[in-house]
Order: sequence, then structure tokens, then C-alpha cells
Amino acid sequence: MTSEPIVTATDLHRRYGEGDAAVDALDGVSVTFERGRFAAIMGPSGSGKSTLMHTLAGLDRPTSGSVKVDGVELADLDEDELTELRRDKLGFIFQFFNLLPVLSAEENIVLPLSIAGRDPDQEWLNQLIDVVGLGDRRTHRPAELSGGQQQRVAVARALVSRPAVVFADEPTGNLDSTASAEVLRLLRQAVDEFGQTVVMVTHEAHAAAYADRLVVLRDGKVAHDGDAGDENQVLELMKDAG
Repeated sequence: MTSEPIVTATDLHRRYGEGDAAVDALDGVSVTFERGRFAAIMGPSGSGKSTLMHTLAGLDRPTSGSVKVDGVELADLDEDELTELRRDKLGFIFQFFNLLPVLSAEENIVLPLSIAGRDPDQEWLNQLIDVVGLGDRRTHRPAELSGGQQQRVAVARALVSRPAVVFADEPTGNLDSTASAEVLRLLRQAVDEFGQTVVMVTHEAHAAAYADRLVVLRDGKVAHDGDAGDENQVLELMKDAG
């Protein structure tokens, strides 16, 4: 574990609409995420947590403020360069698995590399498929997999390019408790064993308790930034955030 920053946001503002109808989804958020750590972002509905993740990941541009990912200032990039950065430096896991139905599990996992015209590191790919427990499902298409298995494919896909950061947006929101625990253990393992950086948005206290660190937003501002603690401590923090 290291204190080296990998994602830094400074005085982020994101306003939607104009005049009396304007909504400030982010209102002066400054936060730094360190390499090789697991961070969770929580907050009440409308607090700005998804907007923050999308802005950090270059999926949305802030109204003002700065985002740096692995030393690169996102504001300096045009759309093509931003797409390239997301492809080369970031991994994504979403609530809905976003797998291509015509591809096998293995083909879905290596898809980011295929798009980039890169061959997978076969040893790393085999290790990933073993870690996510899909060794006997490599050739199965998504329709032949359970929801938990599909999300494990998505986790492996996010990790296959060894990205600087994996952004996970409600990765357990569409899973039962058993599959949810499997996915969270995988993310924890990716941090502990592979040195991966994970930033996860969640509304679930038990999910946030897997993280090293918890950022709580309220009304577009940072209400808490510190150790995640256990599930009960997370619930108390969320009560305080309203």
C-alpha cells in the first residue's frame, strides 16, 4: 500500500440547468484517491455520488475544477484522447453487466484489449479466470451464466488490462447476497493481491465495509472522508449524512 495519489479532484463543480432551474450536483468537491487502495463513495439519493464517479472517470466533464488521473489532467484532453485514456488506464464495472451476448465469457473479458488491438497476456488472463472462478465457463455466453457469474466476468474484464483505476458503479446492486459477497471479495482481493486501485459507488453499507476508505457526500459536498470501518459504523455515518 502506498500514499501515492492516482486520482485527484480539486474544487469540482458540476451544474445542470440554468437560472432558477440550476442544480449543483457537485459543489466544490476536493478529494484524492491513493494507488493500491479500495475506496467507497456513498451518500443519500441526489448527493452527487454518481456524478462524482462519472466526472473522475472522464465520462462527464465538470462545470469547473480539475481532475487528474495517473498524472494526466482530463481538462487538457479532447474527446478522442479522453476515450483513449479510459480505454488504456481505466476499468469499469457497472450495476448491469454490459456484456455482449454474442461473445463467450472469455471473449467478453478480453474485449477491451481486442478493441485496443492488443493481445492478452495469456498467463494473466488464465490467472484472472481462475481467480473469478470461471474456469469451466470460459466458452459460455452471458445467457448461459447466472447474474453473479456475469458480474464476475465484468470484474475480470475490468482487471484484464491492469488499469490504473477500476471504477465500480453499484457493482452489487443487481445481485443477491451470495453473489454480492463474491464480487466484493474479488474487488478486495484485487486490491490486496494485485495492488489494484478501486473506487466504488454504493448505497449498501455492507459493501462499503469491504473498502479501506469511505467518502460520504451530502448535497454535492464531502460530508465525511476517512476509514470505512465495519457495517455498523458505515450505517452511523450514513445516518449523520441524512
